[in-house]
Amino acid sequence: MKLMSAALLLLAGVSVQAEQKVIRVGHFPNITHAQGVIAHGLSRAGKGWFEERLGPDVKIEWFVYNAGPTAMEAIFARSLDITYVGPNPAINAHLKSRGAEIRIVAGACSGGAALVVQSDGRIKTDRDFRDKKVATPQLGNTQDVAARAWLQSKGLKVTMTGGDALVIPTSNPDQLALFQKGDLDAVWTVEPWVSRLELEAKGKLYLDEKELWPVGQYVTTHLVSSVKFLKDQPALLKKWIAAHVELTQWINTNPTEAKTIFNEEMKALTTRALPAVTLDRAWPRLALTYDPVRASLLKSAADAHRIGFIKTKPDLSQIYDLKLLNEVLRERQLPEVK
Repeated sequence: MKLMSAALLLLAGVSVQAEQKVIRVGHFPNITHAQGVIAHGLSRAGKGWFEERLGPDVKIEWFVYNAGPTAMEAIFARSLDITYVGPNPAINAHLKSRGAEIRIVAGACSGGAALVVQSDGRIKTDRDFRDKKVATPQLGNTQDVAARAWLQSKGLKVTMTGGDALVIPTSNPDQLALFQKGDLDAVWTVEPWVSRLELEAKGKLYLDEKELWPVGQYVTTHLVSSVKFLKDQPALLKKWIAAHVELTQWINTNPTEAKTIFNEEMKALTTRALPAVTLDRAWPRLALTYDPVRASLLKSAADAHRIGFIKTKPDLSQIYDLKLLNEVLRERQLPEVK
């Protein structure tokens, strides 16, 4: 009898495990992905934010990426369900799949990008960018498009390989090293690299990108779902979005505790925490939000088309699916988003 009871218990355990749902979630080890980093850190510490709110029948698997295109390819390969990602990788993935693979289901972060120049006076006015070298993080990424569009708005001809000013796609660590040597005249990048350029390379803030947008809001990070996960697991995705909204509110209400958790997880992920002075300078330049700031994505896509990164006029009519987000907001008596 004891052996039979043990066997039945074992079978019951296997049955429960088999019924457990798995949600695979991606994020970058970056301050603009703070919700993902903090939630991952809480999960690692056994205090999972999403785990507690999604319930014991849901298992969360976390994946860390260093580039948006890689995360989007993981969604295409059906190895990722949702991810925190920047606007341009989302746009490119949506267009590449002809609208069949991804949907933006919520916002995550606004702001945090800026143009930093050398402090030796070589650039004092917009005219001084002529014949200068301006670095951006990656060819065609969000800051690269923003930098080229801004330079063109100042009357400078900018091509992929030259023009009146030379835009040089360069990884963030290399940007810092080259800027310190004086080999770069300016850098258009995102936090925490803006603050690192200021603090470690004596850079001067020339333009905070929020000055270019209505009420200072523009999208830096979205929460993106695969179309398959959205269709197959809408109730589970809604629970995630509700927990994401709650986490965003908690972070904004408890910035000191949030920064501590964030930096502990950054050390776990990258072996190095951000210096407190860098984190304290970078944090206020970001606005963590569940609003996807739709208008800014549409403008960024239009700029990418005008510059030549997107060959045909982009159709983004299906890139958003905010139904679940707005259901959550209504239930919490919060203003809906467009």
